[in-house]
Amino acid sequence: MSTITSAEQRLVQAVQDLEPEIIDFTSRLVAAPSTLGNEAGAVQVMDDELSKLGLAPTRVPIDPDKLADHPGFAPVPWSYAGKQCVAATRPEDDSGGRSLLFNGHLDVVSPEPVDFWDFDPFAPFVRGGWLHGRGSGDMKSGVAAMTYALHAVHEAGFGLSAPVTVEGVIEEECTGNGALACLLAGYDAQAVLIPEPFGPTLLTDQVGVLWFKIRILGMPSHVQAAPAGTNAIEKSFVLIKALRDLEKNLNQENVPSAYAQHIHPLNFNPGILSGGDWPSTVPAWSEMDCRLSFYPGMSYFEIQDRVKRTVLEAADKDPWLQNNPPQVEFYGFRSEGHSVNPDLPALQLLGSCHQDLSGEPASRYISTCTTDLRAFCLYGQGQATCFGPVAENIHAANERVRLDSVLHTSKAYALFMARWCGLVE
Repeated sequence: MSTITSAEQRLVQAVQDLEPEIIDFTSRLVAAPSTLGNEAGAVQVMDDELSKLGLAPTRVPIDPDKLADHPGFAPVPWSYAGKQCVAATRPEDDSGGRSLLFNGHLDVVSPEPVDFWDFDPFAPFVRGGWLHGRGSGDMKSGVAAMTYALHAVHEAGFGLSAPVTVEGVIEEECTGNGALACLLAGYDAQAVLIPEPFGPTLLTDQVGVLWFKIRILGMPSHVQAAPAGTNAIEKSFVLIKALRDLEKNLNQENVPSAYAQHIHPLNFNPGILSGGDWPSTVPAWSEMDCRLSFYPGMSYFEIQDRVKRTVLEAADKDPWLQNNPPQVEFYGFRSEGHSVNPDLPALQLLGSCHQDLSGEPASRYISTCTTDLRAFCLYGQGQATCFGPVAENIHAANERVRLDSVLHTSKAYALFMARWCGLVE
């Protein structure tokens, strides 16, 4: 039986009435192709929206010099010149409530190859109750849901007994440096909600993730005398096999109870492989960019050492690689995993909000990927979780998000605000 009060019902109805604005904001965000290095357009769209809604947005730069000594900072080979996130805080109207922060990422992964898509990835449209486009699910609809959940408080004529921050960050898909920059700039709260598209679930556990690049040297020769050369691309297969063995071992070692029922929670992915410069020349070099996950409880430096040792041991068994050791460089994600108690007050409260709206309990979500939660759970003050819309084909072709789930996310967030921060009538 629902326990939604008349005041809360007024707030939920305000979200319902804002559905056209939520869809429109999502669509404008999706139309900004915010892949790595091109995030500025989406950041500007969000900055403009926050200003339009009466908030006072502030740009937060990602300054690698200021972040360099923080254990959560991920070094990268690209420049941060001009790279910014955006945040705005609605101050409290009264005291006695608990502070809240909504975090959403504005960056998206590449839609390539676009030939796999049935439509333009950055020309969003609605069909059959779904909004289509790259980033529609992951996670621009969630950004719109959280932003308009806060605006619904104003539209319903309420104030709040605690401050609420809305922030749009970049580089969630590769480093987490955007969320970290905002956290170190002072944007934190007693509860943090992130609308990742895992559905109406409460994320309690997520794996760690690291990225690395392996460079291999070969010996060039004309292919008419191919045995006189050494094919660097083929030598990468030796290391892929060794890293697959590491993946298998990691899946079986010290498995946390949360992951005991998962068949294969940890995954190694050689995501980019390049090498050589001419079809008729044995390639003298290759580079392989990889992603590997690891269980909560293992430190980044421990998994880094395991990768180094795996590559070195594989190279020692190969005569060419033994004399020409592969070079391993770590960049991007160096994100440790974490687990939180599902009985934390913020998670329990969000679960009750979902149940009051839907009549169903919220499931626990055990993640086999990483999210910006790590910044807040490992380095922040608040209780943090993900709860968001239902999406399909994230990181794949024909991404889409179910619009009724976007609206439900916004309503659950609004109801959480009423109960966590406190409404002022």
